Amino acid sequence: MIERSLAHPVFAPPLPARPPRIRPPRIQPVFLRRMSARSVFAVVLLAFVAICADAGAATRSRVATDASGSLVKVDGSVALIEPDIELSLVTAGGMLEPRKEWSDTARRLYPAEVRRQLQGKHVVVVPEYDIPDDLDPASQLGQIIRLHQAVAISILQYTAPGNALATKRDAKGRARMDWSLGPGVQTLRDATGADYALFTYLRDSYTSGGRAALRVVGFLLLGGDIGGGAQVGLATLVDLRTGQVVWYNLLAKQTGDLRDQEGAEKTVTQLLSKLPAE
Repeated sequence: MIERSLAHPVFAPPLPARPPRIRPPRIQPVFLRRMSARSVFAVVLLAFVAICADAGAATRSRVATDASGSLVKVDGSVALIEPDIELSLVTAGGMLEPRKEWSDTARRLYPAEVRRQLQGKHVVVVPEYDIPDDLDPASQLGQIIRLHQAVAISILQYTAPGNALATKRDAKGRARMDWSLGPGVQTLRDATGADYALFTYLRDSYTSGGRAALRVVGFLLLGGDIGGGAQVGLATLVDLRTGQVVWYNLLAKQTGDLRDQEGAEKTVTQLLSKLPAE
């Protein structure tokens, strides 16, 4: 028997070094990685619409002020930038099912009605500007389009009821509006030949028969509305000489129809309300 003493310890062979711990990379959810600025805009807009619905508001409009504190007036020609419009059917399960035929009709009726009503306000309207399908997002024009989306999202977020910035006032007590796309808008001015660019985002949805039946059941059994079709939109007017957003209007309501001339006329009338053109 071999005695192990402290004077003559028996050493075990060294253990192999522990391999370094490799942390798995942080993987962003697929739906976030694939989310375009357009879809982010849709999410923010719909969230804001819920706030407006609670407040009972159909529109929310603001006009910028000049150096003297006076509300600006449209002074020059306006180009309607190709509107972002999509019409959908609300299925029984509450999903939005895009309808191309409806959307194509709205994309034809809406610009024509905008032109008619702007001319009725004595605004000089230049031909609509169609955004090229192959526009490089990294190009200067592509960056301006994307910047406008970001600014529009900012407007929605920071003018929502309860937001601290929504309560800021100018010297005359009016809600302050101070957004700009910067001098890079000169590229868009060169492309359109206009002094102002009118951007529009519109979503219109219509309740299916199955969804309508479920809404009735919801009222009877739950005592509340599970929701159906809605019309939401945002219009902004940008001064292409300075980059300043001079006006915007948010439209949020549960009625409206962009599939026919009468409905398009009503929607444009509401969306262009308080446009500082007269």
